[in-house]
Amino acid sequence: MLLHLSTWPEIEAFLARSTAIVVPIGSNEQHGPTGLLGTDWLCPEIIAHEAQKNADILVGPTFNIGMAQHHLDFPGTIALRPSTFMAAIGDWTRSLVHHGFTKILFLNGHGGNVATIEAAFSELYAHDSYAGRRSGYACRLKNWWDLKGVMRLAQQQFPTGHGSHATPSEIAVTQWAYPDHIKAANYAPQIAPTGPIREAGDFRARYPDGRMGSDPGLATPEKGGELVKLAAAGLIDALTEFAGEARV
Repeated sequence: MLLHLSTWPEIEAFLARSTAIVVPIGSNEQHGPTGLLGTDWLCPEIIAHEAQKNADILVGPTFNIGMAQHHLDFPGTIALRPSTFMAAIGDWTRSLVHHGFTKILFLNGHGGNVATIEAAFSELYAHDSYAGRRSGYACRLKNWWDLKGVMRLAQQQFPTGHGSHATPSEIAVTQWAYPDHIKAANYAPQIAPTGPIREAGDFRARYPDGRMGSDPGLATPEKGGELVKLAAAGLIDALTEFAGEARV
């Protein structure tokens, strides 16, 4: 069930049977010469939307802009400052809690988001702690590649050239969902260099085509479909476990 394609009475009815929700969250940033700019928000959205076809779960609208300052020297990247990102996550969460949601699982597609998402959770909990009350809700962060079995499968599919940015696994997921938007390029070198991540100018100088340690040319829609199927099942399991977590 997709929140944005539902009516308020339908959401009210859903809340009578479950107070858990998945929020896909990612980033709009460069992914090398062939990766779609939306890759980091498309992957969790694709997986969450696939999962809800096979289980009675609710998926919220995708939070598609995140922490991508180091990619800003590549056209098309859009980034939020940490303070803006945290504030937006806070308001997003408070809105859902106001309606009665108590378990909010953020399915993340961008490693650069992790620290700030966790900080936003801490800020939400701290607000209630200093007010002397229990929050009554819980937030959880889950990276899609950390869902059960997903990274193991990706390593089997891509034993070399997986890397850490513009990876063939994430490119494959988007190829499966959007086959009409598959791109090709001659990579030089075939496997990109790797190293530290700093500010935008340094990143562009170190990684001229945007890749980090990866060979996206290894991606195929078929491999993407395998990843999506496994990740969707893992998401259902993760949400079921989270939703069933006892309140104290």
